[in-house]
Amino acid sequence: MSERAERGSILLVEDDVVDQMSVRRSFEDLKIVHRLGIKENGGEALAHLRDESAARPFLILLDLNMPKMNGLEFLRELRKDEALKMLPVVVLTSSKEERDKVESFGLDVAGYMIRPADYQDFVEMIRTIDEYWATSEVP
Repeated sequence: MSERAERGSILLVEDDVVDQMSVRRSFEDLKIVHRLGIKENGGEALAHLRDESAARPFLILLDLNMPKMNGLEFLRELRKDEALKMLPVVVLTSSKEERDKVESFGLDVAGYMIRPADYQDFVEMIRTIDEYWATSEVP
């Protein structure tokens, strides 16, 4: 893990306020202790990650459909950046488009999860992500 990586924080890159609230609420319901940072588009997320004074998260949860810089554009830029390219990214999106899945995995995402409509199913998805990353080693 990078010396600036912070095991206690997760970055959510999501423009939809309702989806942001769902993630926050699921963290509370599951008693997930990781700090949740939120950026509303890929450009904001990259600026935050490139800020030398900011601690890096150990995981990024990424929506694909956002204004200004969408998730795929963000991934392309992230993977070009030597200092950031190893950060694990889980796509958390409503997109079922095969081309989005293929391009995401081509950009080395750690997972691609389609956000369920039912809140309880969403909570279970977040639980799965949390349990996996709680035991996974991060460079």
